[in-house]
Amino acid sequence: MKILDDLIYTLNEAAVRNVYQGPFQTAVLTRNCGIAATPHDSHTHHQGDISLSGVRPLFEKSGLEISMMAYSQNPYKAAIGMAAINSLLDIDDEQCVELNAADLLAEKGIDKKVAIIGHFPFISRLRLLAKELWVIEIQPQEEDFPVSETDRIVPQADVVGITGTAFTNHTIDHLLEICSPEAYVVILGGTTPLSPILFDYGVDAISGTRVIDPEAVLACVSQGATFRQLKGIRLLTMQKGTS
Repeated sequence: MKILDDLIYTLNEAAVRNVYQGPFQTAVLTRNCGIAATPHDSHTHHQGDISLSGVRPLFEKSGLEISMMAYSQNPYKAAIGMAAINSLLDIDDEQCVELNAADLLAEKGIDKKVAIIGHFPFISRLRLLAKELWVIEIQPQEEDFPVSETDRIVPQADVVGITGTAFTNHTIDHLLEICSPEAYVVILGGTTPLSPILFDYGVDAISGTRVIDPEAVLACVSQGATFRQLKGIRLLTMQKGTS
């Protein structure tokens, strides 16, 4: 996964201070706190050996070592790796604005063909604005399309929104490759790395999360909070060509 290679290459080392993996969110604290969505597919949750019975061994590793878990085929380990990457990123505040991905996609998607990878809460709003909206989901809801339709749908879209969990399940490279060169591409969600490296892969906007109160986030994650219940975060967007 070249995009992961390039992301990890930009990181500087830091000691691991804490790791939590709740049912909905995963958090890693190094010099900053980073989060990622915990996989919660009802068919696979807690199956397999995730080797996290007592996360103490993780504290014996460096932040960069844990970030390498993002390559793991085990989705729970990969989520820890992505949270570690997000904790080690040096985010340039001057490149970011407080802009919700839902508002950005609503603006860009008016009267356009829009493909969204992942079923987000704003889908009903976007459906009223877009000329055509395709939602691709691992567990399809009403009007969603299964992932088997991805290669047919995505190249047709004028605007593409990709969940940051595509890093965790290792589909991000392929999804970016099949986007039309003219499409406006947004990667969004708490797992999304706020790194300009993504612009080198055809991404136009990165909508992610910056933790501003690690203690509050770790408490929420350890208590099983969903993303919407997290305290101590800012929703930021970085757009290509801005500084």
